[in-house]
Amino acid sequence: MPINVNNPEADALTRKFAAMAGLSITDAIVIAMKEAIEHRRNSETPRQTAARLREKHGIALADEARELLPAQAFHEMWEDH
Repeated sequence: MPINVNNPEADALTRKFAAMAGLSITDAIVIAMKEAIEHRRNSETPRQTAARLREKHGIALADEARELLPAQAFHEMWEDH
């Protein structure tokens, strides 16, 4: 599906990146988006993400939930039933 960029700054940045990297506009967009997604994915740990979401939605974590599950609980998840 084609995309249409009607933002002059987005167009200029894409063209600048493409020229710097010696890429086509399409390849520049793909690489930039992959890098942005990877950066966003690695910007916080899963624990930090969960804490941020709990705070955002006003959810308190009970003390019981802070305890690690025993290994058997994980083994049982993968048993064939």
